Amino acid sequence: MNKFVGYLVYLFVALVSFDAQAEKLPYIALYGDAKYNGGWQSFDYANPDAPKGGRVVLPAYGTFDNFNPFIFKGIAATQVADLTLDSLAVVPADDVTVAYPLIAESFELTDKYVGFFLDKRAKFSNGSPILADDVIFSFNSLIEKGSPLYKIYYADVDRVEKINNHHVRFWFKQNSNNKELPLIISQMKIYSTQDWHDKDFAKPILKAPLGSGPYILEDFTPNKYLVFKRNPNYWAKDIPSRRGFYNFDEIRYDYYQDTTVTLQALFAGNIDMREEYIAKIWVTGYDNDLVKSGKIIKENIAHNNTARLQNFGFNLRRAKFADSRVREAIDWAFNYEWAGENLFYNQYNRLFSYFSNSGMEAKGLPQGKELNILNQYRDQLPESIFTQEPSNPVYSDIASSRENLRHAVKLLNDAGYDFVDGKMTNLQSGEPLEIEVLSNSANGSSFTRVMLPFINNLAKIGIKAKFRNVEVNVFKNRLDNFDYDMAIITFPISQLPGNEQKEFWGSAAADIKGSSNLLGIKNPVIDKLLDGLVSAQSKEEYAAYIQALDRVLLNGHYMIMQWYSPHQRIAYRNRFARRQTDLKVGFQPDTWWIKEEK
Repeated sequence: MNKFVGYLVYLFVALVSFDAQAEKLPYIALYGDAKYNGGWQSFDYANPDAPKGGRVVLPAYGTFDNFNPFIFKGIAATQVADLTLDSLAVVPADDVTVAYPLIAESFELTDKYVGFFLDKRAKFSNGSPILADDVIFSFNSLIEKGSPLYKIYYADVDRVEKINNHHVRFWFKQNSNNKELPLIISQMKIYSTQDWHDKDFAKPILKAPLGSGPYILEDFTPNKYLVFKRNPNYWAKDIPSRRGFYNFDEIRYDYYQDTTVTLQALFAGNIDMREEYIAKIWVTGYDNDLVKSGKIIKENIAHNNTARLQNFGFNLRRAKFADSRVREAIDWAFNYEWAGENLFYNQYNRLFSYFSNSGMEAKGLPQGKELNILNQYRDQLPESIFTQEPSNPVYSDIASSRENLRHAVKLLNDAGYDFVDGKMTNLQSGEPLEIEVLSNSANGSSFTRVMLPFINNLAKIGIKAKFRNVEVNVFKNRLDNFDYDMAIITFPISQLPGNEQKEFWGSAAADIKGSSNLLGIKNPVIDKLLDGLVSAQSKEEYAAYIQALDRVLLNGHYMIMQWYSPHQRIAYRNRFARRQTDLKVGFQPDTWWIKEEK
């Protein structure tokens, strides 16, 4: 062999061998070290010795016609993916910046790629192994046929490479700087490529895909119930990230159209536990012998979750909401304090941030790193960002009520509106300002009481508003197609807000039907702050970008903040147990078990 050619062959083999022996990591940490490191046996909020067995019946709400929650079409029963599919790694409730092994037994991470070494024990419920081809298929399906969210979510992935059957790499785009991306990829659910060879991933299905998770879907009736049986041959039942989880032999979900109906279902013994969403019912609705005798237990379970962002959201695609002063004026007509005292029994806190309860909310005036970030865009931002503290209107007494409504009228006047025949009218177009507020049947009945005084206040300033409650599938279809004025919307904000925020507030998602940018926000500064958020290299820089983003969003008056609870209110039959801990991890039913009969 020619010596030069031989040298090249040697060099190639050496490089391949070196690359294949890249350092294996026991976890992926976004910032700093991991809580669980070296010889750990289970997460601290799970009981590794929890007994297995028994049955639990839980409520679900709405309808379903699809078992694939990752696509645009259909209404998915998300429990199918949650219980029957495993992901590459697990992020625990008490260490949310770190991913620990599941399908991937170890990891590799550089500034160019993240790699996953698949556990050779990992298998689907039919016994077939989980291989790199399945990981690649799952990723490509999400990108090519999944919901629009995933093209944005994984936008910084350049390509996926199969190293061997148990080793796969995700290469990042050049200069992507997306620090959260490895953690995001690790959460991807893995489908079997063979199971999908004759199916279209983009179409709703009502046959459970082949899974690898702790349960198998045994029975169901669309829109009525789902029954899952624990897989006795679940491959991961003894690995640390799964020990103490999934203790029930059977889990059944019964579907209801209204959350209030499930209270009587609990008392009748038709379901075993439920989360209470209505403060009045929590305070007054459990005064009976079942609760007094201890047969049903009420418990406030503290959580450290960033508050769910429940709001009256504006559709900025409507010309009448193009001016932020109009949106702000409508906000000034909402009397939260009355609702909090008279309807909510002071059980809630008012949302005051897009990231309430995170510890990273924008407060006071910008300073430090946050101010440095905002100063980069000062010429594109209103001066109020730098001079006014973010706050909600407050209705403290009758005098403040009158003053708030006067302020609302002034904002409308500044935006080109005034009273014409008693109606608040756009003086240029001659169109009176009218609003439809959309809700869905799962929560509409409880919101009627909130809406009536809001509608009355709007009428006082010449705005005609009506509240419309529609079926869940109609509500989803109208939101997917941006066919609404205002709607009661909830954004599930992560404990670690990151790439998904681009889908919520980023310009690229605003015109994509079915995207999560339901409000239609298009703001170049917000786009820049989102980029900075996902590329932040330290906790301090990350928190500063969260605060800056929060401040700019709040200043845009894109929504009217509603309320949240720092606790989850759980009522359950006194036959269940859970690990008692000071960790504020919230309601974790996957770690509960049937306690011994006495």
